[in-house]
Amino acid sequence: MHKLDGLVDSKEASILARRRDEEVQRQNRIFNTRIRTIGIDQQALDAQIQDRKIQDETEARKHIAFAKDLIRHDQTMCLLDDRHKHDVINMNKAVSEYRICYQKPETRREFDLNDPQALKKDVPARISDTDPRCTVSSIQKFTGEDINQQERIRRQQEQIREWSLAQQNELKNALEDQKFANRLYDNTRIALDRRICDLQQMEEDTRRAVTITTKDFNWAQATEKAARQKLEKQQEQEDNLVEIENLLHSDLLTENPKQATSAFGPNHVIVHRWKGMTQDQIDDVIRRQKQQVQERKRLEEEERQVNAEWDRRRINDARAAVLMERHQKRVQRQLRKAVDCQNMLLCKDHKERERFLKNEVYVNVPTAKYFEQFNTTSR
Repeated sequence: MHKLDGLVDSKEASILARRRDEEVQRQNRIFNTRIRTIGIDQQALDAQIQDRKIQDETEARKHIAFAKDLIRHDQTMCLLDDRHKHDVINMNKAVSEYRICYQKPETRREFDLNDPQALKKDVPARISDTDPRCTVSSIQKFTGEDINQQERIRRQQEQIREWSLAQQNELKNALEDQKFANRLYDNTRIALDRRICDLQQMEEDTRRAVTITTKDFNWAQATEKAARQKLEKQQEQEDNLVEIENLLHSDLLTENPKQATSAFGPNHVIVHRWKGMTQDQIDDVIRRQKQQVQERKRLEEEERQVNAEWDRRRINDARAAVLMERHQKRVQRQLRKAVDCQNMLLCKDHKERERFLKNEVYVNVPTAKYFEQFNTTSR
């Protein structure tokens, strides 16, 4: 037991002695006028400066290493970028070659929409004036157009040539016929002269017979015409009488309302035949108008009642709001009075507390001895 106590006491004594030495050294540093005036620890600052230099050198080495890595990475990226550009160029070249070889424009489905030779390959809207595609509704054939002009001119030229040859042949034949006719004329003129005398005599006989026949025919025609005119006049009078009778009993003059009825239904009428509404329709319209007037009055009365109810509710709400506002004002006045009373009590209590602290609590004034007890140790 005594050995253990001795060890503990010696250990504690050494600890206390070490603490006393540290306290003495600390007091020497703190209470030294020169060091206390400067207010710094030179050794600690030197150690900090040395640490700062080591840290700056370490940071500089790190920056240099980072810069070298950055340069190496930039070179690598440049090489990769160049390789990527070459790959893109090669790929575009391969794509272009593939398109040229295997994706020609004429192999596409929509090439017929973008074909620059489409107008040359396309069939004309119409080939000729007799094109069966040119119907009435196609609007492909207009007055004054002549698509087959060249063909028509060629055919006309051929036709004119054929006509010229035919006219030449006809002229040649006509000359031969004229010569033959002149010979015949000379031969027949003599025969005609002989026949003229006979014909004159026959003409005089025939003229007398024709005059008698014409006179008889004219008289028969006049008689037939008079009878026909009389019959036509009688027939016209009968037709006029029948027409007048039909008009008198027709739907137009009798104003039959059924004639305006349309074949599309009872609610449709033929405008140029409609003679106006019937009495039943007019009565029905008047009845419907009266019903509409009664319905309008009923709706106005309901609206007036609704408006009156809303006015009554609005007045009641306004009266209740006024009463509520007055009640709130009374409550606020009461609250204000209560708050004023409470503030007066608090003010009175505060003054009493200040008076108590001044007269009862804070009665001891600190002396110089009180301040001398401070700053006696390094702690």
